[in-house]
Amino acid sequence: MKNLTILDGGMGRELQEMGAPFSQPLWSAQALIESPEYVSQAHQHFIDAGSEIITANSYACVPFHLGEERYYSGGAKLATKAAAIAQQIASKNYSSQGKQSRVAGVIPPAFGSYRPDLFKAKEAKDIYTTLFHAQEPHIDLWIAETISSVQEFEVIHSVLKNSKKEAYYAFSLEDNRTTEATIRSGQSVKLVTALCCFTKAKGIFFNCSIPEVMEQAIIDAKAIIEEYNSNLEIGVYANNFMPIKAEHEANDTLQSMRELTPKEYLAYAKHWYSLGATTIGGCCGIGPAHIQALTDWKHSECC
Repeated sequence: MKNLTILDGGMGRELQEMGAPFSQPLWSAQALIESPEYVSQAHQHFIDAGSEIITANSYACVPFHLGEERYYSGGAKLATKAAAIAQQIASKNYSSQGKQSRVAGVIPPAFGSYRPDLFKAKEAKDIYTTLFHAQEPHIDLWIAETISSVQEFEVIHSVLKNSKKEAYYAFSLEDNRTTEATIRSGQSVKLVTALCCFTKAKGIFFNCSIPEVMEQAIIDAKAIIEEYNSNLEIGVYANNFMPIKAEHEANDTLQSMRELTPKEYLAYAKHWYSLGATTIGGCCGIGPAHIQALTDWKHSECC
């Protein structure tokens, strides 16, 4: 079996749990604006739990969350600040092997999570380009998160291909179990895996979807990777939500949570690893305790 890399968990919910300033529509950007020390502390919590990759808190540095005026006057500076904070915390922490956590720059959905129908390519490319230049000097790798359509992937790739750093593309899945995994647009995981192979991405991840649908996505992705004799890596970081409906309004209300314990989440993770996932972490609602359970398993049993 390949070595396992531990990703961090959900920044937004961790900030909320910590008591950081947190409200809609700003989401995780509010702490970045008003109390960045909370962002530093949240990163530290995940590193203490064993995260080998931490993600910059730049998910909400888009007009959808900040509003047009705040985004155009200071969105780039906020994204730079998010990446710099993560870089600073990572550089202060070394593992027993003398390694520090790597920092992932984040390319988020430009027009709200889970809504491929709202995507606008030209406007999105401008936003992605801004976030790219804001974070690039402070990060070690890229993760484009919660991708919901092929069109969205293609526009993000047109920006990230300009970086010499590894790029991972994380797709959000439809929250229903079927014999073929699909992303939020209804397009197949097999299709987007093939695209990642062709574009020489470092890896394909599946994120911000319920744990139950990850199994089929890994199976479908692995089949394509083997067919194309590719070295594309597979990663998983599920959320702790109830299933998300197609008409979900991301800035309307907080998504309903479930209560997956660290032990329960670890049971899913063990299965994902056995199927071929080599990077595992958590998305919304998966906190440091869940990541600690993954770390303990990695060092005692897994690899």
